[in-house]
Amino acid sequence: MDNYMNLKNSHPCFGGNKINKGRIHLPVSPSCNIACKFCDRKFNETEDRPGVAKAILKEEEAIETIRRALQLCPEISVAGIAGPGDTLASPHALNTFRTLAVEFPDLLKCMSTNGLLLYEMAEEIITVGIDSLTVTVNAVDPVIEANLCSGISYHGRFYEGEEGAAILITNQLKGIRKVASSGITVKVNTVLVPGINDEHIEAIAKAVSEAGASIYNIIPLIPQHALKAAKAPGCAEIERARQQAGKYIDVFRHCQRCRADAVGIPGVKEYAEQIYFGKLTAKETFSHG
Repeated sequence: MDNYMNLKNSHPCFGGNKINKGRIHLPVSPSCNIACKFCDRKFNETEDRPGVAKAILKEEEAIETIRRALQLCPEISVAGIAGPGDTLASPHALNTFRTLAVEFPDLLKCMSTNGLLLYEMAEEIITVGIDSLTVTVNAVDPVIEANLCSGISYHGRFYEGEEGAAILITNQLKGIRKVASSGITVKVNTVLVPGINDEHIEAIAKAVSEAGASIYNIIPLIPQHALKAAKAPGCAEIERARQQAGKYIDVFRHCQRCRADAVGIPGVKEYAEQIYFGKLTAKETFSHG
């Protein structure tokens, strides 16, 4: 809890609009190991949403990228890796964080993951010294999760439907418990999908809180991919979900749904165009294997 309170005073996301701090997202993770029905990962310069980046950044480019970013935006206090694939599906994120710990020891280190490999890689995450970890948990019931995720690629096999969903949920909750017990602040994201998990938010919030998560972020669905015909939740639905979750856990209320290559102060100053656009060559490297 002490680490969480410290983050509220030093992290642009945890502190919301109360602090004038910035962040840089390093898009070093190319692949993913689960197939979410609402996820449409793309390389472009225009869409302002998670799962999108101009290109993949090589590990060795990360240090120079941060140096350029700090020159443009000295307010940056956080280096995060949020994809555009999953951070644990390849070694690039943790390798990059090891380098950052040496080159930029004062920057907070934040990572996002779907949590499939979280439990078995928890010790490595703890050793690297992540300050905060975000885990996307969209259900704690395999029947509901199977309606949101087609399957998972796990140790050389693709598990579909409820079988894959059960493995994912088990690994997420066990991983959250293990990482949180080390003192790392854990935030949980849930994509709110009306008609699928909107009546399940209270159960998710209760489960992740009991596992040790400190804060809960409800992200409204962006209809796309296999759920392109689904309805995005309205303000009243989002607020109702937040009230339900708030019975069990502190609720995050100012998410900007940032790109995987965001740079700057959220909602105030963005520098991704100067840092990334035109400097990298996009490569279609996404996979679910």
